[in-house]
Amino acid sequence: MASLLEKVSVLISANLHWMANQALQANSLAVVDEYIRRVEDNLEALEDAAATVGGESKTLRRKQREFDAKAEELDRNIDLFLREGNEKLAIAAQSRYNTMKRLADTYREQADAQEAEYQKLLEAKLRLEAKLTEVKQERIHLQAMVELAKSKEAAHDAVKAVGDVSTEASGMEDIKESIQRRLDKATAQSEIDSQKLDRQMEEVLETNEIEQQLAARRARLGMSDAAAL
Repeated sequence: MASLLEKVSVLISANLHWMANQALQANSLAVVDEYIRRVEDNLEALEDAAATVGGESKTLRRKQREFDAKAEELDRNIDLFLREGNEKLAIAAQSRYNTMKRLADTYREQADAQEAEYQKLLEAKLRLEAKLTEVKQERIHLQAMVELAKSKEAAHDAVKAVGDVSTEASGMEDIKESIQRRLDKATAQSEIDSQKLDRQMEEVLETNEIEQQLAARRARLGMSDAAAL
């Protein structure tokens, strides 16, 4: 019984602040749930022990009263035997009275001790029940805090993921920009080539025109084209 009360005392004196810190650090209510389970188990053991001790104390008290009643009856008989002058019966009754009185006193002491133990168990049960109620209320608060912490972590991960996507997108933009620069260069080169072709064509056309002008001039001077070769 003492070991049970020691366990209960440890549970009652448990540091609720420490448990709350552990739960928040681990983002888990496991430590609190384990404590609640232990309290409930010990409450069940306390109830059983209290019922057993309470029953024993009632049995002892009943026996004490039975021997008290027998002792009282013998006490009256001793007086009666003495008044009648029956010394032998008075001596026998006195001896039996002494035995009944010792037994009654013994049962009284045992009953008193059991009743005191019974009261300790009831008091421990009430205190442990109060502690359990406190922890269960705190668990509701802790659960809300843990869920809030988890939601914030999820939001942080989501933001980080968006950041990663943005980084990747930025990388894609760099690639697109590089390709666009290559396209712009190719377009510029094409324009340069086109300009060269235009100049070549212009040069050819200009040469033809000059040749036509010279041919006309030769004709006017009466020169043959063969003379020009």
